[in-house]
Amino acid sequence: MRSIAKIATHGEITVRNPKAVLFDNNPGRNAQTVGIAREIGTDLELIHEPSVGVVGNKGDSQCYLGVQYKVEAVQECLRAHIGQGKGQMRVRLVQPEYTVATSDGMRNGTREMRYSLIGREVTHDALCEHLSASGLEGTIAVVACDKPPVGTLAAILEHDRPAIIMSDGPIRPGVDSVTKEPIDIISGFQVAGSHDEEQKKRIACEACPGYGSCGGMFTYNTMQTFIGVVGLQPLHMVSPPSEDPRRTETYPIELVGYLRTMMEANLTPRRIVSRDSIRNAMIVSMAVGGSTNVVLHAPEITRAAGFRNFWDDIMSPEEFNHLSRHVVPVLIDARPFGKYSMVDIDEKGGVQVIVKELLDAGLLNGNTLTCTGETLAEQIARLDPPMPDGEVIYTVQNPYKQTGGLRVLGGNLSPEFSAVLKLAGVEGGLDDNVFVGKARVFDCEADLLDKLENRPDVFQNQDMVIVRYEGPSGAPGMPEMLDSTSRITTLCREKGIIVALMTDARFSGGSVGLVIGHVGPEAALGGPIAYIEDGDDVVVDLNSNEINCPPLKNDSILSARKIAWDKVVEDNGGTHPAIGDADTRLLNRMRRSAVSAVFGAGMHPDRELWVPDARAPEMTGFVPSNKYREGSAKAF
Repeated sequence: MRSIAKIATHGEITVRNPKAVLFDNNPGRNAQTVGIAREIGTDLELIHEPSVGVVGNKGDSQCYLGVQYKVEAVQECLRAHIGQGKGQMRVRLVQPEYTVATSDGMRNGTREMRYSLIGREVTHDALCEHLSASGLEGTIAVVACDKPPVGTLAAILEHDRPAIIMSDGPIRPGVDSVTKEPIDIISGFQVAGSHDEEQKKRIACEACPGYGSCGGMFTYNTMQTFIGVVGLQPLHMVSPPSEDPRRTETYPIELVGYLRTMMEANLTPRRIVSRDSIRNAMIVSMAVGGSTNVVLHAPEITRAAGFRNFWDDIMSPEEFNHLSRHVVPVLIDARPFGKYSMVDIDEKGGVQVIVKELLDAGLLNGNTLTCTGETLAEQIARLDPPMPDGEVIYTVQNPYKQTGGLRVLGGNLSPEFSAVLKLAGVEGGLDDNVFVGKARVFDCEADLLDKLENRPDVFQNQDMVIVRYEGPSGAPGMPEMLDSTSRITTLCREKGIIVALMTDARFSGGSVGLVIGHVGPEAALGGPIAYIEDGDDVVVDLNSNEINCPPLKNDSILSARKIAWDKVVEDNGGTHPAIGDADTRLLNRMRRSAVSAVFGAGMHPDRELWVPDARAPEMTGFVPSNKYREGSAKAF
């Protein structure tokens, strides 16, 4: 087996990759290569050609049930197009490879939720091993849930050979047999605190009637939309449900054709994922009221693409907030803040309708490349999506909400400017864009859930719940808090009160309410959130985009609390006793290597962000604007 550093032509496929792995005539290495080719039914003479393969995400939930048969459909299509005949691809086909992940839905609110974000890292590592050791020259990935797709994309970007992604697809919503209303997994979490046991059982049985990933505009669909807009997934493949026959009948043929085009043109992921394509994807994420997790995943995608820092190289916090406040509206009425699912969006024309609206209004750069071989504008022109229907998908001129769905926050509680609020999901509590609450502090989510379950009466109007030591290193693993936020939302609706929540952990894309995550530095590393005490005022000000604790502005108070905290850490052998157990090698790796949320909360040696083959961002000069808002264009 040898690596080739020179350009070699094999039929219509030109290999320019010094990482490519070709098999020589060593009989030991050839024995299994021949055996595999024989077993999967490909031409034995092609074992010395560049290789292509299919990868997929698997796990223990309904999110992943449809992945394998789609992978197999793509594999069969590839096999049919590989050979030495006219018009065939002269490549070696490898057997499919699958990654594993845990179920967010079944683990939310439990100790095992610590593994959720780590699943992104595990997927990344597994695919790096497969792509590099196999030297794949072309890859098609079928992805499900939300963390594994990001890990898949990061691995593909680091490998940087022609690759394309297809969403496995969202699940269809269930129907409540009593109310006849659409329901989904979030509906189940929202009734978790109910005393109506019959209702809880009914929702559990009826909320997920099929297979596919979460159907609302939660993290999965946010990230699939992001991957489509960033250019590595055909836009029309994002929104159809998992069970849609197109995903096994027509899409595999299209995917093979696109991959062939990419291989022939040496169109690699890093040529596609540029500064402007990432900016496009983030703007669309705002426009769909997307998950706060996109602010965690975008820095990781940015790093894998070779850029050092999303907030320096792609979009500053100041520009992010300007776009969200003054330029980008929310264009869809979708769960969790609205009514409809991704299936409904698909029936109204798909995410390409949204992208076209934003393109036409001046918010996106249409000149970015995509995996179809076209620019974003060319792909949209070919798809020719319909106009927004005005019920599920709205126009930029008359949007569902005037401002974008996300906001990042600084202040003395978030000096890293890492904190994020899903503004699209806020249900009240902001008076002139300001919330002032009294801190109610919990040193772990389990304690908060115990109070919500057994003593919900203790929560009062204008409480600011603080949940800490649940960050990337502290938990470890930075779990999402869908169970907690859902119970708080239900409590607020029932009692007519406002209870906010702030944490160094993160949220599900299904979370709503005045909830702020990713506060950094995290408590386990001595961030200011560690020094808050019960009864402290906490001020959320969206006019200045800050979260502050006024007592901590007093130097003597801050110093005294820090000294006390340091003493507790020292007496406990160098770690705070409130941090979670790292009782597996994987959790220990996360504890010792996790970088801040502002950099994506991934695992890197000695907490030093590793950027492969770093490159400078290309400045095209494109400035997003909204033609319906005078003066919205602003260069940063």
